[in-house]
Amino acid sequence: MVLGAGMAGLLAAAAAARHVGEVVIVERDRLPDGLEPRKGLPQARHAHLMMSGGARAVESLLPGTIEGWVSAGARRVPLGTGLVAFGPQGWYPRWPSTQFLMACTRDLLDLVVRERVLALPGVVLRQETDALALLGDARRVTGVKVRTAGSHSAEALEADLVIDASGRGSQAARRLNELGLHPAHEETVDTGMVYVTRIFRAPPGSERFPVVSVQADPHGAMPGQGATMLPVEGGRWLLTACGTRGGEPSREAGEFEPFVRSLRHPLIADLIAGLEPLTDVHLTRSTVNRRRYFERLPAWPDGFAVVGDAVATFNPVYGQGMSVAAHCATAIRDLLAEHGVAAPGLARRVQRAVGRAASSPWDLATGEDINYPGAIGERPPAAARLLRGYVQRLMRTAVVNPVVLRSLYDVMTLSAPMTALVSPPVVLGVLRGPGAGVRTEPSITAAELAVCGLGPR
Repeated sequence: MVLGAGMAGLLAAAAAARHVGEVVIVERDRLPDGLEPRKGLPQARHAHLMMSGGARAVESLLPGTIEGWVSAGARRVPLGTGLVAFGPQGWYPRWPSTQFLMACTRDLLDLVVRERVLALPGVVLRQETDALALLGDARRVTGVKVRTAGSHSAEALEADLVIDASGRGSQAARRLNELGLHPAHEETVDTGMVYVTRIFRAPPGSERFPVVSVQADPHGAMPGQGATMLPVEGGRWLLTACGTRGGEPSREAGEFEPFVRSLRHPLIADLIAGLEPLTDVHLTRSTVNRRRYFERLPAWPDGFAVVGDAVATFNPVYGQGMSVAAHCATAIRDLLAEHGVAAPGLARRVQRAVGRAASSPWDLATGEDINYPGAIGERPPAAARLLRGYVQRLMRTAVVNPVVLRSLYDVMTLSAPMTALVSPPVVLGVLRGPGAGVRTEPSITAAELAVCGLGPR
């Protein structure tokens, strides 16, 4: 049984479907039939990046999904030839790599995955159904007590394995406490970042336009502010801008373009100047990084696991959440294939694998976010600060060294472990440092500027 029909829950269901007789997905809301935001996902309107590491993991669970996304209107954007990015250290060169990202709306990503998962044999969806409590005890969870909308009585659903994928609002910690288990250690890092998004009609001839990003600088004295412009299906550009505590954007339509123009570089504002807005400005404040260390609990019940945002939520600017969920799902698939659903200790193994999948992305996200002015959270230990210094030098080197940049893309897309950043060729490049040659002008071509009616820079 899977609690939640978001990306993490759907992928967990896909992972389990080939190893059990039936998978029941319990979802409190009614899911949309088409390309519409899911009720339980208010942040869906903002830019979402499915990185290549996550996309490949999804493909291994649901073959044909990448092509399904493309057929529905998504673009497979190569990194870094399809990316114009201004990082804290300068403009990244557009050197080729083996990585990519899927450029489309979150609604499209969800719809294609949802259709494929619900078509799998043995997968059953229970919509508009609330999970009320876990059945069982501290040694083993045996199912879930649920109530469907319109019903006056609860129903007990038994299961060999219950997977909580109910997102940021998960009640897993409380439910474990009700079974008599100790609370899990929790960490948060909060920059106070606010996101605003608006969609524009793309100009004619922009079908192959790159993703454009002006990244916030977490090491400056001022609040961090940035924006990403993402070409999405339907001939549209989705623009998400953000600002940390003290530098938040507004939901007022008249303040949207001026905010984007005030960033570290005005390129994105120039690109959208004169374009027709197709939506209002949507604002979200729920951007805190939160990590629950369930895998560290001294006792863990058989038959229960927690995945996705219920374990770790990341500042959306890093584009990691969906890819982490995909890697968690592949771990579930592999453990079920090796041990079977009823094996003693299976849930404990799953929880530890989920913790490992979240560990490096958590370190990367919070190691940067804690540096913003006004950020709230525990400062990293001395060893982590030393690693952060190495990563900062690596980021500076990546804007001039193709070997370092490719390794950075491998790690940031969750296609390689953090250890790739300390391979001998990368360490040698970082020791040599960035030297000269950092681009001071955007890596956008004259032809791309001409699409927007702009001249060469």
